Amino acid sequence: MIKSSGLRNLINFVLFQAGWFLCVLYPGVWSAITALSIVSIHLVLVSQKPGREWQFIVLGTVLGSLLDGLWFRTGIMVDGAQGLTWTPIWLVGIWAVFLTTFAHSLAWMGSRPWLPFALAPIAGPFAYWSASQMGAVNLPQLVPSLLALALGWLVIFPLLMHFKKRYYPEITT
Repeated sequence: MIKSSGLRNLINFVLFQAGWFLCVLYPGVWSAITALSIVSIHLVLVSQKPGREWQFIVLGTVLGSLLDGLWFRTGIMVDGAQGLTWTPIWLVGIWAVFLTTFAHSLAWMGSRPWLPFALAPIAGPFAYWSASQMGAVNLPQLVPSLLALALGWLVIFPLLMHFKKRYYPEITT
């Protein structure tokens, strides 16, 4: 475990960025392996309370994946895979890697309660739009898709920040 909180946050940020790009570039089973590897490295090197943080990561991944599944079921997003029943594995992986940032490189957002509401509706949809530009997902009707994603992120991100603060306060660096 790394002692310096600044170094832990930097490693967390770099791991998240690498995980996002690898999951988007290689959607499929490799994204699941990549995400699990990155979360494991995070829990060993960065996390101060790996067991509790793992619980938070699982909770957030389930909630985020359910939201993404809703977008696929309603046509807000379209995946190239045939027979998709809910959320593609690469997006589940991104959620897991993303949840590692809540107690580390994104922990600063929790100090200003209004900030998640202001940034999430912009940053969340931008990430999906970026993934669409890389061919990982399609946003068939761009403006309605981005608006729906913004609304979803307006709810999910502050909700996850609240869960972390209320039920998992000990995991923050």
